[in-house]
Amino acid sequence: MERGAVAAGSFYDWDRENLARNLKEMSKGVSDRGFLGCISPHAGYVYSGRVAAKAVGSMKPGKRFIVLGPNHTGLGANFAVYSSGSWETPLGKVPIDHGLAEAIMKFDGAESDEVAHGQEHSIEVILPFLQHFFGKISFVPVAILSYGYGDSFLRRLESLGRVVADIMKKDIDIRLVASSDFSHFISADAARKRDMEAIEAIKRLDARKLFRSLSHDGSVCGYAPIAILLSAARELGWGAELLDYTNSGEVTGDRREVVAYAGIGFK
Repeated sequence: MERGAVAAGSFYDWDRENLARNLKEMSKGVSDRGFLGCISPHAGYVYSGRVAAKAVGSMKPGKRFIVLGPNHTGLGANFAVYSSGSWETPLGKVPIDHGLAEAIMKFDGAESDEVAHGQEHSIEVILPFLQHFFGKISFVPVAILSYGYGDSFLRRLESLGRVVADIMKKDIDIRLVASSDFSHFISADAARKRDMEAIEAIKRLDARKLFRSLSHDGSVCGYAPIAILLSAARELGWGAELLDYTNSGEVTGDRREVVAYAGIGFK
């Protein structure tokens, strides 16, 4: 099945030429730093685009991508894999890597499900950056419905992370992206304080510490995709590096209530 670009015209420009121009502008000064995975934000490009460009563009070139995103809508399966067809952006169609999707669905609980992806923006917003930096690619989108910070949920996420790591050990051309914004709708100073605690846990590849840091009023929407990435990173022997951090107040001028964004590279 072909999925259209539901976020075009709101999160990013619907016009192909304008979008290409925006991506080129946001990507100035960004270059391959050899990262094999990243955490990238998924807000409107005016707010988080430069951070996303730095995160995605710092990865080592690859042609197959696993993109993990949070399920904001609550629709569909808890671990929803879009397993066939293609996704479209103004830059063109990106085919789903069916073989890679089948490998991911060996995880007990992952399901082939298009409903979860129908109106979800968290993965789509990343896709034009992948097209811009890496050209013709294939990918597998996986939307995760988060349900708290308990040990049982964390164990599920870590188990999927090990499945992903096993897949990546067999194919050095695969790259891994976790889509997430950071603190939501608090002051810029409070966001930075909370987020740096979470980012320190991420840099240590410590998903349990990340869960603890978020369990009291945390608002990192993609904490589940991040936990999967951290589990995979431990299995693969990666380290993590903070590449950029900012918030929406840098654009709006209002620092009283912001959404924060971080770009983090893994290798």
